[in-house]
Parts: sequence; structure tokens; C-alpha cells
Amino acid sequence: MLTFTILTLTAFVLGLFAGSLLTEAVILVPYWRSLAPKTFLDLHSSLGPLLYKFFAPLTIAATVMPVVSAIYCVWTHSNAMSYAVASAALILCTFCLYFYYFKSANASFASGAVGVDGLADELRRWSIWHWLRTVVAMAALYFALVAIAVAG
Repeated sequence: MLTFTILTLTAFVLGLFAGSLLTEAVILVPYWRSLAPKTFLDLHSSLGPLLYKFFAPLTIAATVMPVVSAIYCVWTHSNAMSYAVASAALILCTFCLYFYYFKSANASFASGAVGVDGLADELRRWSIWHWLRTVVAMAALYFALVAIAVAG
């Protein structure tokens, strides 16, 4: 029963995270890319901190829960172990992407260092990296759901 509960909570948090990333990818990013560069940079100075306040705790929860699930499944030798470990590994990749790319890119938007002339290219790059992160998070969710099914 505890395994099922932990795995279900993990899938719930991953669903929220992946859904939020998908929403950002299909609604916010195209909107940002449609704005004039100066408008985007002005908007980002107020919107960026709000997005960070939303995504930071969600990202942490979406990283911690799969890792906890994987550790628990390994510790208990659960049938869901391989799926829980796959989910955790994938979500750790999304977490690492933040430090690899998004932290500095977001800072360049916030400070305006990207510049008006470099913004279009950087938003295109940001969108590509974001879609990668979104797909990997969705794959982590898939493995979390399979883990629930296997754990029965």
C-alpha cells in the first residue's frame, strides 16, 4: 500500500510539472516570441520572478518525489523498481538542464544582457531546450505511471 501511495504521489507531482512545462511551451513561449524584443525584456523583468516562484518549488518537488520513489522501490525490491529508477533518472536530467542552460539564459533575460538584437536567437534556443526538457519530463511521467501499474 505504501509503495502505491508513494508512486501515485510521484505521478501526481510529475503530471503537474510536465503539464506546466507543456503549457509554457505551447502558450507562453510562442507569445514571448511574438513580442517585440524591448516589450519582452520589459515584461520579463516582472514575469520572470513570478515564473521562478511558481516553477522552483514545483521543480524541486518533481525532482525529489521520483528520487524518493526510486530509493524506496530499490530498498523494498518492488516490481516497479526499474520504472521508478527510469523516472528518477529522467527527471534528474531535466533538473540538470536548468543548471546547464536555463539558469544563465533566464538571467540574461532578466538583466537584459541578451540584448534586443540577440533576443530572437536566444528565445529560439530557449524554446528548443524547453521542448527537450518538456519531453523528458513527460517520459519521466510515463515511467512513473507504468511503475504504478506494475506495482499494482
